[in-house]
Amino acid sequence: MSKIGLIWDVYRVPEILTRLLLLLFGIALWHKGSDIVCGSLLILVWILYGGLYQFRQVVKEPLALGILIFCAVLFLGLLWSDYPNSGTFRWSKYLGLMIFIPYLFLLNRDRLPWAISGLIIGYTGVLLLGIYHQYFLGGSGIPALRMAYLHLSLALGVGVILASYLVATGCNKRVQLALFLLASTLLCLQFNLNGRGPLYATLLVLVFMIILLHRRQTKKMISIMALTASLIGIFAYHSSIFQDRITQAQTDIELSERGENQTSVGQRRAFLEVGLYAITQRPWFGYGTGMAKKAFDENAETYEGGRYKDVATFHNLHYHNDLIEMGVYLGVLGIAAYILLLWAWFQSFRVCGLDVLGAALVSLVFLAGLSDEIFIYGQIPSLLLVITAVAIVWQREHGNLTREADRLRKSPDYNISELR
Repeated sequence: MSKIGLIWDVYRVPEILTRLLLLLFGIALWHKGSDIVCGSLLILVWILYGGLYQFRQVVKEPLALGILIFCAVLFLGLLWSDYPNSGTFRWSKYLGLMIFIPYLFLLNRDRLPWAISGLIIGYTGVLLLGIYHQYFLGGSGIPALRMAYLHLSLALGVGVILASYLVATGCNKRVQLALFLLASTLLCLQFNLNGRGPLYATLLVLVFMIILLHRRQTKKMISIMALTASLIGIFAYHSSIFQDRITQAQTDIELSERGENQTSVGQRRAFLEVGLYAITQRPWFGYGTGMAKKAFDENAETYEGGRYKDVATFHNLHYHNDLIEMGVYLGVLGIAAYILLLWAWFQSFRVCGLDVLGAALVSLVFLAGLSDEIFIYGQIPSLLLVITAVAIVWQREHGNLTREADRLRKSPDYNISELR
């Protein structure tokens, strides 16, 4: 054996590189370009570990199977689209969901700390950059990472939901207090961003998760609801940005009623109404993958006498709604594939005993997707997929301890000291 081969074998170079790659991916997923490089390397390493021969294991994972079916339906829709002549490649962002497969199947007990470290470092860096741009530069979003304020707001929402879940399921009071302060800080920051849709989705999911976690303890649930409502009220009252956005929304609605469509609310109303009308014209298989703009242009001319045809010049190729976008692309077939994807996502959590966390994160994706297209955000789907993979593997490796903690917590004689 050569010296290089000996070093490779003795010092476990492949294992070290794999751990390092999982660490780097958690950081790189926030930067467009770096995420493609790290994602490609991740796929290559997975293939070198024999990933192409793991098809049976892949299809046994609900979310992996849901992603494969969803992407297959998108490719199928190219058969009756005009792509590439009049279609766009924006839909290709949906294919980024497939990175979940190599990421999940490269994770194990020894690599898990590296993946979690990358996730924490990346998220912390984005959080600090967001604060810097918001409070020191007076901007919104993170231009260096090409993250709009909506993307950043939803990233904060994911942090709020995850930290709140860990507060409710934790057994160490100091850690719970630290996580509570973190969740409160993230929610406060979210109130001070311009994004309305992600904020409303976060608040609804937060209430939903509290109900799921404490439905058997009515008094505790009411007290936590009261605390949450108080915090929300304080943040809303002291956020001039939130109040300005509420006022602006009311003004936009009034202008929209008078036929002025060149506002945020007016355009979204146009996308909603014209999108639904377009789906009724081709309900079963839609206009084909990538045909969002063509479908809008065609139907805006005829819907209600062309009421929204002036919006076409501002239309940036998507409907700001995941369900409508898939319905326009692929009709009932596309909507069914999208719902199946979300259901499979929840099932991956449910199978490993994380029903509440799964319901919360999937609900966040669905609700936020009613006001914008979450799957074309880039960073957010990757963040959610990494969290999902880490949660699955963590439960697989530490599931017995977690299930015992849940059993004790739900018992009438629950005492936190038993979990220590």
